[in-house]
Amino acid sequence: MTNIGVLASGRGSNFQSIIDSVEEGYLDRVAIKLVISDNGNARALERAEKHGIDNIYINPGDFDDDRDFEEEMISVMEDRDVDLVVMAGFMRILSPFFIRHYRNRVMNIHPSLLPSFQGLHPHKQALEYGVKVSGCTVHFADEGVDSGPIILQKAVPVKDDDTEDSLAARVLEEEHKIYPEAIKLYSEERLKIEGRRVMID
Repeated sequence: MTNIGVLASGRGSNFQSIIDSVEEGYLDRVAIKLVISDNGNARALERAEKHGIDNIYINPGDFDDDRDFEEEMISVMEDRDVDLVVMAGFMRILSPFFIRHYRNRVMNIHPSLLPSFQGLHPHKQALEYGVKVSGCTVHFADEGVDSGPIILQKAVPVKDDDTEDSLAARVLEEEHKIYPEAIKLYSEERLKIEGRRVMID
């Protein structure tokens, strides 16, 4: 069984897709041990509460620096034997200290076909650049921003009349599919990292 700890700052729609995948039996080797948020008003906390999942708000303002904040997150997750950290709309950049602690055990999803359009506002970037195809990427987080080894990607066509919102909605539908799929592959020990490449057995 793979114990996952989820980090979320907002509405938690990807978190909900993971919850649904566990409850429906698709993620039959996964247990959601807790969700941690840096935002006390995050809807992700409400989603966890509704499904009986341990949910914790850790206020970054209660700590002297980011290192202390991250040490608290690590302590909470280690208490629950978390194997895999899953970022689901967590709006903080994890430090190299955190990444080293969970090397190749922090998963993230980004709404573009990485390495294109890293960072903030990827849909705006995609539309301004004029690409014909966008999408989403699940990757292992590393010390950079949206730069870690890619696990899965899904392409979505960009329409001539797309807005940021319409493109985001279409990409989000695919996010909800490939994130649970990537977690499933991890739980089945089918992912192997070779340099920058993630090989799927």
